[in-house]
Amino acid sequence: MKRQKKAGLTVSQRVTRSTTTLDRNSLTLPVEVVTEIFLRLPLKSIATCRCVCKLWSSVLRSQGFTDSFLTKSCARPRLLFACHNHNETHFLLSSQLNHPKHNSYVVATNHIARSPRYYKLFGCTNGFFCYGAKQGRNKAVIVTVICNPSTGQSLTLPRLNSKERYRVENYLGYDPVAKVFKVLSVFDGKEHHVLTLGTKKLSWRVVECCIPHCSSSKWISISGVLYYIAAEPRSSSGESMVVCFDLGTEKFSSVKLLGGFSKALPLSATMINYNGRLALLMSSEDTCYVFRTCKRFKLWVLRDAAKHEWSKRVYVLPPSWNDLVTGPMYIAGMVGTKEIVFSPHCQIVPSYVIYFNVKSKTIRKVGIQGMEAFQGEMINTYLNYVENVELL
Repeated sequence: MKRQKKAGLTVSQRVTRSTTTLDRNSLTLPVEVVTEIFLRLPLKSIATCRCVCKLWSSVLRSQGFTDSFLTKSCARPRLLFACHNHNETHFLLSSQLNHPKHNSYVVATNHIARSPRYYKLFGCTNGFFCYGAKQGRNKAVIVTVICNPSTGQSLTLPRLNSKERYRVENYLGYDPVAKVFKVLSVFDGKEHHVLTLGTKKLSWRVVECCIPHCSSSKWISISGVLYYIAAEPRSSSGESMVVCFDLGTEKFSSVKLLGGFSKALPLSATMINYNGRLALLMSSEDTCYVFRTCKRFKLWVLRDAAKHEWSKRVYVLPPSWNDLVTGPMYIAGMVGTKEIVFSPHCQIVPSYVIYFNVKSKTIRKVGIQGMEAFQGEMINTYLNYVENVELL
């Protein structure tokens, strides 16, 4: 491409004004207007605009723009699929239909991000994803990786020196007050460490927990609190409870499971955000999967954590459930307070998810196009995923 020197700058035919002129002209528009224009761009365009000049980079990296983009993304949540193929983790994104119509389809954006093959998926919060990966060849070690599927960025956290090497669970939470992400690492319910993302030097800190428990892989982050299902270590019946970790104060508390939880929770129990409250959704069968023989679902909503108060709802499946379900499904979660979403244990072509509207008692099968390369693979489906432009 033809280039020429002008005022000490290299200018190509595609550029009609220097960076200095661009900066000066950009200042004639209020920051609010510039921000609104940027908010209408897709993520790839935003990443490109960060490299145009220092002024644009400053605007697009500001906390105000990040918060505005996240607020806009929350209004249009997506379905996120985590797949593995050829020693890579693939993330795919599709629209999340509200009140889907019969025989509707959505298209998954293929390969929005790729990362090394995961050892264990932990889950996502506010657009950031947490998983465990193997590092090294001869003596591979497990490391924790935080990635942003929307931007393709990933960050490997420092290794945590601990006596425990098994039953390690990592939980990723977001503190909306301090506007920071934190990772809580629990080793068999005995050792607890926390790490704050965004600091110059990432390091783990020990946090004290006076609640004896055995942690599990089921967790959720809601309004600055991490919740995860745990079991009483000394209970012969394996009684369950919910451990709460306040991301602001970094203090632990627990909630008892009353009103019918005499033993351990069913394997199908899934933690969901029910209109800003913690809720537990489970099938009538004591398995980790949901089959066509399933008749009903129970939903327990936490009303008062201090008083350990829960409310119960029962949803009965219509006969059309047997016609749509052909193999083992798992509970992906709940959209709002009206629709339960199920995803197949292994994807087949054509791929699909099932929506059950608890208000209208109707079931819809929604096809997912663009996932043909993952025929027969285990695919994890995450609901209410929001795109986030915050940099790691």
